[in-house]
Amino acid sequence: MFSHNLFKNLPQALRTEVFETLFAQGEIKIERIISKGNDSDWMTQAQDEWVALLQGEAILAFEDDMEVFLHAGDCLHIPAGQKHRVKWTTAAQKSIWLAIHFPPQKI
Repeated sequence: MFSHNLFKNLPQALRTEVFETLFAQGEIKIERIISKGNDSDWMTQAQDEWVALLQGEAILAFEDDMEVFLHAGDCLHIPAGQKHRVKWTTAAQKSIWLAIHFPPQKI
């Protein structure tokens, strides 16, 4: 058994996003991601990702020029192969994300 509070033991200084694997088994991985005033490089993943913003505000950008503004409580599914990046996170507080990576559905 593993118990963890997603809002505790947060890193103090954040020069880049911090990724912490909370659970990994087979092709499933659950991460806590912490950012504050950060952005990221473009990424394309082999797995689907379901992400929820638990605290803070952020903008995710996608290669088709679409942007999604996220507030605390918002979540979305990013399909495997979808080029995306974190364009902005608020510097006013730490943004806490919960991300679940899993194999893409084969239709």
